[in-house]
Amino acid sequence: MAKLRNDIDLTEGVIWKQIVRFALPLLIGNIFQILYNTVDTLVVGNFVNKQALGAVGMMGAPINAMVSFFIGIANGATVVISNYFGAKDDDGVSKSVQTTIALSLIASVICTVMGICAVPMLIKMMKTPLDMQAYAREYLHIYFMGISGLMIYNIGAGIMRAVGDSRRPLYFLIVSALLNTVLDLLFVVAFKWEVRGVALATIISQAVSAVLVMLALTKTHTSYRILWRKLRIHMGILKRVIRIGLPAAIQSTITSISNVFVQGYINAFGSGCAAGWTVYGKIDQYALLPINSLAISATTFVGQNIGAKDVKRAKSGIKITLFMAFVCCVVVGIPLLSFSRFLVGLFNRDSEVLYYGATFLRMMSPFYFLCAVNQMLAGSLRGAGFSTGPMVIMLASFVAFRQLYLFVCSTIFNSIYVVALAYPMGWILCSLLMVIYYKKSNWEKKYLDERT
Repeated sequence: MAKLRNDIDLTEGVIWKQIVRFALPLLIGNIFQILYNTVDTLVVGNFVNKQALGAVGMMGAPINAMVSFFIGIANGATVVISNYFGAKDDDGVSKSVQTTIALSLIASVICTVMGICAVPMLIKMMKTPLDMQAYAREYLHIYFMGISGLMIYNIGAGIMRAVGDSRRPLYFLIVSALLNTVLDLLFVVAFKWEVRGVALATIISQAVSAVLVMLALTKTHTSYRILWRKLRIHMGILKRVIRIGLPAAIQSTITSISNVFVQGYINAFGSGCAAGWTVYGKIDQYALLPINSLAISATTFVGQNIGAKDVKRAKSGIKITLFMAFVCCVVVGIPLLSFSRFLVGLFNRDSEVLYYGATFLRMMSPFYFLCAVNQMLAGSLRGAGFSTGPMVIMLASFVAFRQLYLFVCSTIFNSIYVVALAYPMGWILCSLLMVIYYKKSNWEKKYLDERT
């Protein structure tokens, strides 16, 4: 199999070094990806008002709900490609890439139409405060019109990561994130376009990253090159992609929809609380980045090594990524507890925003090690093609249990702290169930039996 310098064959070499080589560019890339919305939040929070800040922040939940189904299917394709790549099957890699790209183009059109049509329903469903509704409506309409850039970039980057290339997606993200920052300042600070300027800056920047990743996949001379004339859906591969990706897609979508309802509980406490939750959410995204990056690394590592039928190496990689994730929780958690109010103040100095944002940070950060457990094991199982189990566990923990908890507890206690605890309570349940499933499912033997 032809290989480029950017590709990392995770079936060879010292395990921890290979994981670090793969995860580090992924981590930096994820930082720049989140930088899109963080810069939006910083600019709106400092140059518009707290209502615009809350509106832009809370709209992340419905946007994620709309795109996560298609991204979940694409993640299934990433697993399939990594399996073929690990098995040195060039034809399988090529057919998987053509199928994935064709699927992504169709999904982008569907998501754009669905998103624009759903805007009024989403604003009502989230119990958006009246003083935020105009901002939220304008932001969502513009964002959904350009959402195809976000989807195409993520799918193209997923193909690159499946073959061990986490560097080029990083370079493309750096370019687009810097562009987004410049456009935010130009549109909001100079042109005074407020929320409209932030939304336009984001979709333009995402379109640039999508073009760059598509050009890279078109110009490469390896098995994962996009062949536009041969672009078609191969039904055998599509069935495998759906078998692996559909459970993750359903889980991601329903969890995101559940988060929309949680946002509704938060919004009931007013715009100051909603803005504080928004700021907490931005900081939380950065805090969990090392865990998320290691979970993606575990998926690719297990996928390639299972494809090469090296179960022992795959299991060693899982243990190493889990240990790394625990270390990251300690390194990240201490500053969050110590400087919570200062960090929130970077986004907005309103007294309510400072109080609620800092409180949420201090409540959540001690529980991050639970996210390390459930995300690392779920990512590893998906890499082996086992995504139904993690889906059921996460739906039970993050949707069914969380909504039941909120319904019961918010009726008894009219307290924002009780609402916020829905997240760590779900993490506890999910981690316990995930450990049990990982130990009892006998996933490694079942996978090899299926492939022989």
